[in-house]
Amino acid sequence: MAGLIRREDIEEVRARTDIKAVVEGFVSLKSAGIGSYKGLCPFHDERSPSFHVRPQVGAYHCFGCGESGDAISFLMKLNHTTFVETVEQLAARVGLELHYEDGGTGPDKESVGRRQRLLDANKVAEEFFRANLRTDGARAGQQMLSERGFTPADADRFGVGYAPKGWDNLLRHLRNRGFKDDELKLTGLMSEGQRGLYDRFRGRLIWPIRDLTGATVGFGARKLYDDDQGPKYLNTPETQLYKKSQVLYGVDLAKREISKHKQIVVVEGYTDVMACQLAGVTTAVATCGTAFGADHVKIARRMLSDFGTGGEVIFTFDGDAAGQKAALRAFQEDQRFVAQTYVCVEPNGMDPCELRQNRGDDAVVALIQDKRPLFEFAIKVGLKKHDLNTVEGRVTALREASPVVAQIRDPAMRPAYSRELAGWLGMDPADVERSVRSAVQRGRHAQPSHQDSSGRQGSTASEAGTSTSGTSTSGGGQLPDGPAWERPDTRDPVVRMEREALEVVLQHPERLDAAAWEAVYEARFSAPAHAAVKDAIYTAAMQGTPTTRWVEGVRHEIPEPLADFVSELAVAPLPVGSEEELERYCTGIMNRLFDLQIGHAKADLLGRLQRLPSDAPAEESATINRQLMELEMRRRQLRDET
Repeated sequence: MAGLIRREDIEEVRARTDIKAVVEGFVSLKSAGIGSYKGLCPFHDERSPSFHVRPQVGAYHCFGCGESGDAISFLMKLNHTTFVETVEQLAARVGLELHYEDGGTGPDKESVGRRQRLLDANKVAEEFFRANLRTDGARAGQQMLSERGFTPADADRFGVGYAPKGWDNLLRHLRNRGFKDDELKLTGLMSEGQRGLYDRFRGRLIWPIRDLTGATVGFGARKLYDDDQGPKYLNTPETQLYKKSQVLYGVDLAKREISKHKQIVVVEGYTDVMACQLAGVTTAVATCGTAFGADHVKIARRMLSDFGTGGEVIFTFDGDAAGQKAALRAFQEDQRFVAQTYVCVEPNGMDPCELRQNRGDDAVVALIQDKRPLFEFAIKVGLKKHDLNTVEGRVTALREASPVVAQIRDPAMRPAYSRELAGWLGMDPADVERSVRSAVQRGRHAQPSHQDSSGRQGSTASEAGTSTSGTSTSGGGQLPDGPAWERPDTRDPVVRMEREALEVVLQHPERLDAAAWEAVYEARFSAPAHAAVKDAIYTAAMQGTPTTRWVEGVRHEIPEPLADFVSELAVAPLPVGSEEELERYCTGIMNRLFDLQIGHAKADLLGRLQRLPSDAPAEESATINRQLMELEMRRRQLRDET
């Protein structure tokens, strides 16, 4: 049984993980000063690098789009994996054995090793298939691709291959590469008969099916020859790696575009994905031999970040009865999305691949742009089942259509579609509106919640290394989630100094001595956001948070809307070019913080002095004046040092 990973192990994973090495798997980084690196942000389009990484504190922040976090949140966002999955991947990367609470267990070493052998076998098989597509024996496959408008370069881009005729070509190849029959039985690449194992795929075009991380977990095969008695399409059977209800073909190529554009286009076949991607619809994916279901919704929602920000889910279906049926099945999953769902149906019944062949790339793009709300499509399909020329037909059609209109999530759109429905039925708009309102009331208690279906571990967003409250920007305006956290205006010199002091504390806590820490604890910051960060710093320090997870510890104590602001401060470039300059800069900033606190203390003492009654003992005023003189001497000393 899977369980929660122990917090101590999560912290150890963070401490051992080199965030720079993780990020460089996706982003080219270059030095941006002492201990800081920058590159082009992987979360939004930009020409000048605004994405900063500071390995010492294990944090990243983009000053362009506001994305921030640690190595765990980075991989979660880029690979769309859950918190637990990501921690387990990083633990395997650093060689750390995880422990689980509540009697739960993680993947045992044997299953991890077996999974890796299956992945290795699929990788070898993919290379085998791709190499065979370039041989003379694959002319039928080459011709089929060419007839559908795909070049050899296109085939290579999508990893298309060819399984040669014969019973044991792949079997012998894998045996020669060291794979045992017991292992091959688990891959789904082989079938077993009375004479033993033989190739499952023979004389077919082959498409590799990859998961979100880009690992090949299965294959889809298309029949080429008339003497092939098998189905037109044949996929890998269910294995430890391949679960057809949990994979989407093309998702490895489309995932970043889906996240970037907040759009996913669901088509019906492998060649449709290729056609869409090549035509410029870079968010296209396809199911693999099954209808789009609840598990696919979970994958799509994770890529869309579909937990309140919305987006578009666009289905393309053939215009025939089967296509309409598929669209209605998709509509049953519609309410699982926060995103708006749409449908595209080509009037002449052509799928995206055929459309690209006949009319070119622009026609494919136009098809997707000419989308219609899925609920409108579902309503009209339902109306076709009834004889609207009779009263009985119109009434039964209204009873069927009203719940569909009631499910429209935008309440402002419901009255408009109620009027549209009245027009389609030829009925009084008031009668239709009453029917829809009644359906809304009936459905209110049955609506599914739109909770996070990612399976992320932890009760707080900071535990998962992500912020769910939005992102901050480097410009003016407000921090996320309301006016209480206005972005500090650093045009004010005092506010600017506060920010610089917090940057030093978050980035270089090891350089602060006891006096500096005392100044931080006693500091009275004028900007509320800065004061909140200071309070979080104090709490994290009092809890003995180690430097290896210092920033994450502060993020854990901060109000959630300010979590990304902490990451921003933790990676902000400091104006230094050497270790000596860094030492002087940190000392100077702390001295300025001392100076600010001295100013506050002097103001307090002067107020006390002015409030002394005329008959107060002379010793009391003398004590205050002596304290004022000591503070001024300390201030002059600090200014000489700065």
